[in-house]
Amino acid sequence: MKTYKVLDHTADIGIEVWGRTKKELFGNAAEAMFDLIVDLTGINNVNEKVVTIRGSDAEDLLVNFLREALYLFNGKKWIIKQCKCSEMKSGQIVAQLQGESYNAQKHQLKTEIKAVTYHGLSIEKKAQGWKAKVIFDV
Repeated sequence: MKTYKVLDHTADIGIEVWGRTKKELFGNAAEAMFDLIVDLTGINNVNEKVVTIRGSDAEDLLVNFLREALYLFNGKKWIIKQCKCSEMKSGQIVAQLQGESYNAQKHQLKTEIKAVTYHGLSIEKKAQGWKAKVIFDV
Protein backbone atom coordinates (compact mmCIF):
# COMPACT_ATOMS: atom_id res chain seq x y z
CA MET A 1 0.00 0.00 0.00
CA LYS A 2 1.37 3.42 -0.94
CA THR A 3 1.89 5.53 2.16
CA TYR A 4 2.59 8.85 0.46
CA LYS A 5 1.91 11.02 -2.55
CA VAL A 6 4.10 13.56 -4.30
CA LEU A 7 3.01 17.20 -4.05
CA ASP A 8 3.61 19.72 -6.82
CA HIS A 9 5.67 22.62 -5.55
CA THR A 10 7.41 25.39 -7.46
CA ALA A 11 11.12 24.58 -7.87
CA ASP A 12 10.97 21.97 -5.06
CA ILE A 13 9.29 18.64 -4.39
CA GLY A 14 7.00 17.72 -1.54
CA ILE A 15 5.30 14.70 -0.07
CA GLU A 16 2.14 14.08 1.87
CA VAL A 17 2.69 10.99 3.98
CA TRP A 18 0.43 8.95 6.28
CA GLY A 19 0.77 6.52 9.17
CA ARG A 20 -1.55 4.85 11.66
CA THR A 21 0.74 6.00 14.47
CA LYS A 22 3.20 8.86 14.76
CA LYS A 23 6.07 6.35 14.77
CA GLU A 24 4.76 4.79 11.56
CA LEU A 25 4.37 8.28 10.05
CA PHE A 26 8.05 9.06 10.65
CA GLY A 27 9.15 5.71 9.22
CA ASN A 28 6.96 6.16 6.15
CA ALA A 29 8.36 9.68 5.64
CA ALA A 30 11.94 8.37 5.54
CA GLU A 31 10.96 5.56 3.16
CA ALA A 32 9.08 8.02 0.92
CA MET A 33 12.07 10.37 0.78
CA PHE A 34 14.34 7.53 -0.32
CA ASP A 35 11.78 6.38 -2.87
CA LEU A 36 12.11 9.86 -4.42
CA ILE A 37 15.93 9.74 -4.35
CA VAL A 38 16.69 6.28 -5.76
CA ASP A 39 14.99 3.33 -7.43
CA LEU A 40 14.51 0.98 -4.46
CA THR A 41 13.90 -2.09 -6.64
CA GLY A 42 16.38 -4.80 -5.71
CA ILE A 43 17.65 -3.03 -2.59
CA ASN A 44 18.25 -5.45 0.24
CA ASN A 45 17.84 -4.84 3.94
CA VAL A 46 21.27 -6.30 4.59
CA ASN A 47 22.54 -3.70 7.03
CA GLU A 48 20.94 -1.90 9.92
CA LYS A 49 21.77 1.42 11.50
CA VAL A 50 20.14 2.74 14.67
CA VAL A 51 19.74 6.49 15.04
CA THR A 52 18.53 8.60 17.94
CA ILE A 53 17.29 12.04 16.94
CA ARG A 54 16.10 14.96 19.04
CA GLY A 55 13.89 17.95 18.27
CA SER A 56 12.08 20.71 20.11
CA ASP A 57 8.62 19.58 18.92
CA ALA A 58 7.11 17.03 16.50
CA GLU A 59 7.80 19.16 13.41
CA ASP A 60 11.41 19.88 14.39
CA LEU A 61 11.89 16.20 15.22
CA LEU A 62 10.60 15.14 11.77
CA VAL A 63 12.87 17.61 9.98
CA ASN A 64 15.91 16.56 12.05
CA PHE A 65 15.10 12.89 11.48
CA LEU A 66 14.80 13.29 7.71
CA ARG A 67 17.94 15.45 7.63
CA GLU A 68 19.87 12.68 9.38
CA ALA A 69 18.52 10.12 6.91
CA LEU A 70 19.50 12.40 4.00
CA TYR A 71 22.97 12.81 5.52
CA LEU A 72 23.36 9.02 5.58
CA PHE A 73 22.84 9.05 1.82
CA ASN A 74 24.83 12.17 0.88
CA GLY A 75 27.59 11.82 3.46
CA LYS A 76 27.83 8.08 4.07
CA LYS A 77 26.52 6.75 0.71
CA TRP A 78 23.89 4.58 2.37
CA ILE A 79 20.36 3.85 1.10
CA ILE A 80 17.43 3.32 3.44
CA LYS A 81 14.79 0.90 2.22
CA GLN A 82 12.92 0.29 5.45
CA CYS A 83 12.55 2.32 8.63
CA LYS A 84 11.02 1.16 11.91
CA CYS A 85 10.72 3.65 14.73
CA SER A 86 11.00 1.70 17.95
CA GLU A 87 10.77 4.49 20.48
CA MET A 88 9.24 7.94 20.46
CA LYS A 89 8.88 10.26 23.38
CA SER A 90 8.67 13.99 23.73
CA GLY A 91 11.47 15.45 21.65
CA GLN A 92 13.20 12.16 20.74
CA ILE A 93 12.92 9.26 18.34
CA VAL A 94 14.91 6.03 18.01
CA ALA A 95 14.74 4.31 14.63
CA GLN A 96 16.16 1.19 13.02
CA LEU A 97 17.10 1.94 9.41
CA GLN A 98 17.61 -1.00 7.07
CA GLY A 99 19.25 -0.83 3.69
CA GLU A 100 22.58 -1.09 1.93
CA SER A 101 25.54 0.91 0.68
CA TYR A 102 24.99 3.00 -2.45
CA ASN A 103 26.64 1.63 -5.58
CA ALA A 104 26.46 3.79 -8.72
CA GLN A 105 26.72 0.65 -10.89
CA LYS A 106 23.70 -0.97 -9.22
CA HIS A 107 21.44 1.85 -8.02
CA GLN A 108 19.63 4.27 -10.31
CA LEU A 109 19.24 7.80 -8.96
CA LYS A 110 15.87 9.49 -9.51
CA THR A 111 15.86 12.89 -7.77
CA GLU A 112 18.62 14.82 -6.05
CA ILE A 113 17.31 16.13 -2.74
CA LYS A 114 19.53 18.85 -1.33
CA ALA A 115 17.71 19.60 1.91
CA VAL A 116 14.67 19.00 4.09
CA THR A 117 12.87 22.29 4.76
CA TYR A 118 10.47 23.74 7.30
CA HIS A 119 8.54 25.45 4.48
CA GLY A 120 4.93 24.22 4.45
CA LEU A 121 5.74 21.59 7.08
CA SER A 122 2.77 20.16 8.95
CA ILE A 123 1.93 17.16 11.12
CA GLU A 124 -1.72 16.48 11.91
CA LYS A 125 -3.65 13.90 13.88
CA LYS A 126 -6.53 12.61 11.74
CA ALA A 127 -9.36 10.16 12.42
CA GLN A 128 -7.45 7.43 10.51
CA GLY A 129 -4.04 8.20 12.04
CA TRP A 130 -1.41 10.82 11.24
CA LYS A 131 -0.60 12.93 8.17
CA ALA A 132 2.43 15.09 7.41
CA LYS A 133 3.47 17.39 4.59
CA VAL A 134 7.18 17.91 3.92
CA ILE A 135 8.89 20.01 1.23
CA PHE A 136 12.38 19.12 -0.03
CA ASP A 137 14.81 21.48 -1.72
CA VAL A 138 15.93 19.91 -5.01
